[in-house]
Amino acid sequence: MVSFKSFIAFYGLTLLPALVTSSPIASGYFARKLFSRDNINASTVAAELGPQLSNGSLIFGSNNPQYANATSRWNRFVRSDVQVVVEPAAERDIAKIIKYCNENSFEFLVRNRGHGITSSLSAFSGIQINVEKLQDITLQPDGKTAVLQAGTSGGQVIQELWNQGYVTTTGSTQCVGVLGPALGGGHGRYNGLYGLVTDNIVHYNVVLANGTEIGVNETSHSDLLWALQGAGHNFAAVTSIVKKIYPKEIDTWHFHNYTWTQDKLETVFETLNTFHKSYNGTTPPKMGVNFGAIRMDKSLSADEALLKWGFYYAGPAVEAEELLKPFNAIGAVEENMIDLSYPDVAALTSGDCASGNLAVSSVLTLEYNVTAERALYDHYITNVAKYPDLAATAYLWYEGYATAGYQAISPESTAYPHREENHIMFFATVVPDGSDLHDAAKTWAKESSDIWNAGQPGRQPKLYVNYAMGYDFETLESIYGYEAWRLERLRSLKAAYDPENRFRFFVPIVSNSTS
Repeated sequence: MVSFKSFIAFYGLTLLPALVTSSPIASGYFARKLFSRDNINASTVAAELGPQLSNGSLIFGSNNPQYANATSRWNRFVRSDVQVVVEPAAERDIAKIIKYCNENSFEFLVRNRGHGITSSLSAFSGIQINVEKLQDITLQPDGKTAVLQAGTSGGQVIQELWNQGYVTTTGSTQCVGVLGPALGGGHGRYNGLYGLVTDNIVHYNVVLANGTEIGVNETSHSDLLWALQGAGHNFAAVTSIVKKIYPKEIDTWHFHNYTWTQDKLETVFETLNTFHKSYNGTTPPKMGVNFGAIRMDKSLSADEALLKWGFYYAGPAVEAEELLKPFNAIGAVEENMIDLSYPDVAALTSGDCASGNLAVSSVLTLEYNVTAERALYDHYITNVAKYPDLAATAYLWYEGYATAGYQAISPESTAYPHREENHIMFFATVVPDGSDLHDAAKTWAKESSDIWNAGQPGRQPKLYVNYAMGYDFETLESIYGYEAWRLERLRSLKAAYDPENRFRFFVPIVSNSTS
């Protein structure tokens, strides 16, 4: 019979006992150990860190069956060197983990659902802190806010609040965590009514790089609050937030999806430009978002890409269809519509959760340049023929959020720099496993962003931080803002709150480490 000790060693898993809070950590516990980052192993970490952590916490390495799922990423080209996974069962554990890593010169990285796509994450090697166990959602007695722990996902929050008669801002895809997008701004279907995800966070509980736990809000560390609202990945590990919630006043959302042939391309984009300026110069606030794509669909056309566009309206069909009359008049080859509850309409994009080896590029724009869109279509068709192994998954994607909510907020008030932009566009394709087409896919991605940006003559390229890939042609100014004071302020705050640059693996403001 295999002993329990041998079983644990074989699987690399430790289920940790409860920490007796009355027992102080022994003097010298955090003294530097005589091993280096190069030989971190789960059994050593479990023996040294494990007794400090809450009951139910896990520590395991690559020989554990849970490792693959715990380290998986939506973009499989992001390949962090995770030597040990620690899954804390309580918020208070995160400070202890970070202090342990600091005392032993181990790098650490916080992960929720693994949807960060930037290549800078591949520079990480060390202990990954998975926060997926931290999923508590607590409505406050005032009915105006809720406390969300760091591991909550968009779908979980949407459904739980809906069941209790409320809604809030989240990202648009259910499987993505709430906090990952929020730290970079966070676009979603309620942009037009309530603003970005980050605009609705009134308090952050965080652990700083030195392991100190603090609360951040308008009266406590307000300078750090500014940085967390758009560049937060660079500054702290967030353990929970207090977030604004709103009474559920809309029973159903209306969804209308169109498929148009390529000969309608100019008409579609001209109509979109008019539509996005139709309500006091902005998109109608209740038309939460329209998602569009140019992609191949062999069931409808063998050699022409099609335009597929879905509109999501916070209200009944009769209201939505009045706004959609110009699109109904274009003449689709295929269309469908349905009215659903908000959790159900949010689930319509669940297909976006499928992972792959993704080559991506992205831009932000004020409007659609119709000439550039035709050039993009032609470029797309050329490459579909040139790279048939990429053709099935390659697409040009468009996100047209309602803007009134987040553009009503002063752009200087948060680190999120691009409130004037109206659209997010990106190119993506999945490179098959074992394929030699990575460079070709990356070139296709860059050329697509170049065409988009060329359609904005006189404007500097801008990029949403959560869609940054870490390519050489992406500048920090394009991501964090061209006003010189923005990066100066961020770097000054970085020096104050993270002088050793421990948080540097997600689109880093400062790339080097002083540790």
